[in-house]
Amino acid sequence: MIKNVNHIIWDWNGTLLDDVDLCVDNINWLLEKYGLQRITKDRYREIFTFPVVEYYRRVGFDLNKLDFFKIGKEWMERYEGKKYEAGLAENAIEILNYFYETGIEQSILSAYSQNTLIEIVKEYNLDKYFKNIVGLDNIYAESKINLGKKLMKILNLNSDEVILIGDTVHDYEVSLALGCDCILVSSGHQSKKELDKCRVPVLNNLSELKILFRSLLNKSGK
Repeated sequence: MIKNVNHIIWDWNGTLLDDVDLCVDNINWLLEKYGLQRITKDRYREIFTFPVVEYYRRVGFDLNKLDFFKIGKEWMERYEGKKYEAGLAENAIEILNYFYETGIEQSILSAYSQNTLIEIVKEYNLDKYFKNIVGLDNIYAESKINLGKKLMKILNLNSDEVILIGDTVHDYEVSLALGCDCILVSSGHQSKKELDKCRVPVLNNLSELKILFRSLLNKSGK
């Protein structure tokens, strides 16, 4: 998997940005607003999924009666007001710098709105690490597959030279569509139980990722 890698495609939310607690707080605010039952963080990580409209159904919203685009906008407006309360994932800068110094190029592929994504990456002084920052043109967290295919054309690399690193089953689905390998971390938006169904390496955190790469790159002599 790793010995031929020349590019890392990163997911953002839940992988490099530790915003799970913020998202749980945000959905509970929205649930309370509409008279629905709050959920725990563990429950959130069991039911979160893409597309996000399906997650809203799972969490209890009757989208036959409620307008998903309206409540999705309400969620996002509150999230945007609080987004800097979320910090980077533990060891995120360390692992980004490790790949940067190793000479492996990096990009971000996210279901987050691209303009806001660029803004927040700059706010955290991370833009030097990324050759490309690719997000959606809307706020409704739809599939990243088409964006990923466009990114692969830009990279002009063979799929076996690329690894996608994320925190959701959808990241794995994107990797399948792109033909590249995938590594998942279980410290984000979905539980290890859900991620293990993908049958790819599932790590507990980014620190383990660095250990994995360092070991295999040393073995390959890269």
